[in-house]
Amino acid sequence: MSEAILRRVPVVAGIAFIEHVRRLPSVFTATLQVERENRYFRHAIAVIAAGEKVGYVAPEVARSYYERVRDAAAPLTCAGRRGRHIDHESSGVELFLDFTPLETAA
Repeated sequence: MSEAILRRVPVVAGIAFIEHVRRLPSVFTATLQVERENRYFRHAIAVIAAGEKVGYVAPEVARSYYERVRDAAAPLTCAGRRGRHIDHESSGVELFLDFTPLETAA
């Protein structure tokens, strides 16, 4: 995986989370939490910031990290940032995570 991908892991945040997303500062710390009972995606990794769920790690990325997050002895955290206007216009993505620490820990 390239460094560019690791630094910009997209968060899928539907309409249900938009108010939480809008309240986040431009840079924040996210906690990753697997959702074993998620009926829509069996590798679901929820993204928690400021005590609220703000979305999910994009499915194409979550598959690769699910077991690591699930099996971690303590909750895993990573840096997050709000997307720029151009990010939102081109992809609809509002938030990105930096998974570099997860890669170095593997």
